[in-house]
Amino acid sequence: MYRTRYKEGAIKDVHEFVKHMYTGRNVEAVVDVWCEAPVRPLWKTFADSALTKEDREKIWNGMDYWFVIGVHPLEAISHPRCVGWGEMGLDYHYDNSPRGIQQEVFTRQLRHAVRLGKPLTIHTREADADTERILKAEVPIDHKIHIHCFTDSPDFAQRLLDHFPNLYIGITGVITYSTNADTSTVIRNMASQSQGPLRIVLETDAPYMVPANLYESLEGIKGKLPLCHTAMVPWTAEFVARVAGEAWTAERVMREARENARLLYGV
Repeated sequence: MYRTRYKEGAIKDVHEFVKHMYTGRNVEAVVDVWCEAPVRPLWKTFADSALTKEDREKIWNGMDYWFVIGVHPLEAISHPRCVGWGEMGLDYHYDNSPRGIQQEVFTRQLRHAVRLGKPLTIHTREADADTERILKAEVPIDHKIHIHCFTDSPDFAQRLLDHFPNLYIGITGVITYSTNADTSTVIRNMASQSQGPLRIVLETDAPYMVPANLYESLEGIKGKLPLCHTAMVPWTAEFVARVAGEAWTAERVMREARENARLLYGV
């Protein structure tokens, strides 16, 4: 998308982007989520380029690269840089597939991931009841779960958090949108219930979900930015801190979310 919008752009590929955006900014690792690996074979190029410390120093500028994969070729899930299975789940907003088939495939993927001991990256949209039912039926209580880009009801989030002690809510730039009050309510509920770490991970849904508060920091930008990327996560953290209350800062949110990501994906 970047190259189609900015044909003369200075950054030619992901590795150049990493060097340009992350050098000197304390970025230690990225966990990349591949939804459609069979039609985007670049997943293997990225993963193979991060196998050795020497390659990570040369190609990834010293940053660790890990990935999570959903629909995938068989070799992907056993790749040494693969740390989870996903996205997978139910989407009743678009209903691109019959709901019965969605549930059947979701159940089958969960069983495989649990058998392999892989953390789960879950996509759920307007499917609260069926997602909750299937997760509770198929997944051990102590399994590691990441609910990606959460936008559904706060009550649904609370039920999942109460049942699964190693479950984390994924927060993207969508929390900053005026059309979405539910994700902010999830954060307020967490902050009011405990003085401990928020059970969240910070993420993008790149290329979507540019944080709306980012534009407050940009001068001379006209119109909307064409895509979101991981260097925008601090603005999501800033908004989360504002919602959580006076005891929270963006730095604290980012520090705790990073530790949660380490625990969740074992990186």
